[in-house]
Amino acid sequence: MPESMLKAVEVNSPCELEPWQVQTKIWREWIDQGLRFYTELGPASPEILTEAMRYSLLGPGKRLRPLLTLAACEMCGGRPEVSLPAACALEMIHAYSLVHDDLPGMDNDDFRRGRPTCHKQYNHATAILVGDSLQSLAFQVLAAAADPAAPRLMIGKREMEPWAVDVALHCIAQLAQAAGPAGMAGGQQDDLMADQLPCCEASLERIHRRKTGALLAASLKMGGIVAGVTSGELENLWQLGQDIGLAFQITDDLLDVTGDAQQVGKQTQKDSQQGKLTYPGLFGVDESHQKAQNLIRRAYDSLDRYGNRASVLRGLARFILEREQ
Repeated sequence: MPESMLKAVEVNSPCELEPWQVQTKIWREWIDQGLRFYTELGPASPEILTEAMRYSLLGPGKRLRPLLTLAACEMCGGRPEVSLPAACALEMIHAYSLVHDDLPGMDNDDFRRGRPTCHKQYNHATAILVGDSLQSLAFQVLAAAADPAAPRLMIGKREMEPWAVDVALHCIAQLAQAAGPAGMAGGQQDDLMADQLPCCEASLERIHRRKTGALLAASLKMGGIVAGVTSGELENLWQLGQDIGLAFQITDDLLDVTGDAQQVGKQTQKDSQQGKLTYPGLFGVDESHQKAQNLIRRAYDSLDRYGNRASVLRGLARFILEREQ
């Protein structure tokens, strides 16, 4: 891939948006509409809990994981809006993980996305319950997607059609695996105990291909599941997601070293102050950036087979490399 493809996109007005950015802008509106719909929990949920869930879920964010799901579904020949339950469930799992990561017993952060973290805005106990509730709600959304009697999300004037039961079951199993002890939670545990692991690239990959990569890979794979692709194609989507996920984490590590806290939306330099195992700490800034570029190049190569259908995923991959937040 030419270097020009890896340069930042200057966007000063809506007229300058690239086609993939126009599409993701529309999809973000769909995703936010879905997240609001699925968190209309009614009087059975305590008002303060619903409010704190919505604070954590509906606040400013990139919506990267749900966007990857819609993009993969479209790339694989499906209608992207049909994958919205999967997209929203993924964002709920991601939001829950951030709420718990920010707690004093984990990363102990006071700010997230430029706002007080959930336990600072509310309290420690409520933040734990918010994470618990978002996690369970994610699987409820996936199960309800196959229930003809469940309330249906409306996009424009179109009511979302029920999924086939096997699609819902496959997505539930995939998300559970990606979020659990062999995925995101296991990667987080290793990250907490990184000082007991060998200080090498293999340890970094062991942590981040699960802590970050598993959920990003699941985002692509679940889009493919909804689109009805073959098992071999799902494996290709998983590997693509792993490469994108690792590039995302390397960029995240770089932002902790070189980013501006106000722009990043959270405290920077924290990983280095705590002596955490990071890519810049192990390889330096320049080599870390090169590793991220190589992963995105490999992702671009794997997208070639899809032609123009992969335009949104190419744009998202480039965004991951160039992001400043």
